[in-house]
Amino acid sequence: MNEIEHAIRLRGVVKRFGELTAVDGLDLDVPAGACVGLLGPNGAGKSTTMKALTAQVIADEGELEVLGYRLPGDSKQARAEMGVVPQLDNLDVSLTVEHNLLVFAHLYRVPARDRAAAVFRALAIANLNDRRGAKVDELSGGMRRRLLIARGLLHQPRLLLLDEPTVGLDPQVRQELWALIDRLRSEGVSILMSTHYIEEAERLCDEVTIMSHGRAVATGAPRALIAEHAGPEALEVYGPAGAAARGGGHRPGAGLAHQAHRHLDRRPPRQRRGDLEGVRRAANLEDVFVLLTGEEIA
Repeated sequence: MNEIEHAIRLRGVVKRFGELTAVDGLDLDVPAGACVGLLGPNGAGKSTTMKALTAQVIADEGELEVLGYRLPGDSKQARAEMGVVPQLDNLDVSLTVEHNLLVFAHLYRVPARDRAAAVFRALAIANLNDRRGAKVDELSGGMRRRLLIARGLLHQPRLLLLDEPTVGLDPQVRQELWALIDRLRSEGVSILMSTHYIEEAERLCDEVTIMSHGRAVATGAPRALIAEHAGPEALEVYGPAGAAARGGGHRPGAGLAHQAHRHLDRRPPRQRRGDLEGVRRAANLEDVFVLLTGEEIA
């Protein structure tokens, strides 16, 4: 197997749906062995980008390279070496945990002599060995998400695409999945993860790309982006919605004239008005997200 510098490399990728440009000149890199987060508000182009990487949609312009293969021409070869964990649960609820994995072992063309071992390994990774005989509809939401990840790992992929891997889960379950993703990264699996949870990206990702209106507006390590765009501290202030325009980092058009509005005040202290109250705290990746996209976290 040839060594590659980047598991994913996109240059100038454009995807249009009629008059809508969903992805507009996107550059994206996932270094081999790294975990990269794809952040952005709804409509930013994250889902279209993920679909382009599996050739579910074909880009209108640009260059796409996955695991050294050029897309869409070599998409079949690339797909055979990547695992995909979709946002929507598409497990077969009429089958047991083990049978769900066996079906996909066939689909991934795992040799017959290796299938039992592949299923055992995937169950161990997802900590589901004791539930192998359970029907899927008997599992909790967290177990089902772990099973989706296990399914994507059956053929020992070099690259894993995670589309909103912890959406809708309780914080405790999310922590369990974070530990699993951390383990995969430590074992050298390259990971691209789209997520709405900013703390998830800050906790797990070596690098993040923040998207807005189909473009990458910032790329880098979380701490580097915080230092560049938000600084060491943020003053989270509360006051009239109209005052947000003086502080910056607000969501355009949000709120009524007399409604309290949360925003970040990045002005020097001498320029701050006395009619706003707030709290000073360490800046984080959510601040960067709000400042660059103008969107509050949903």
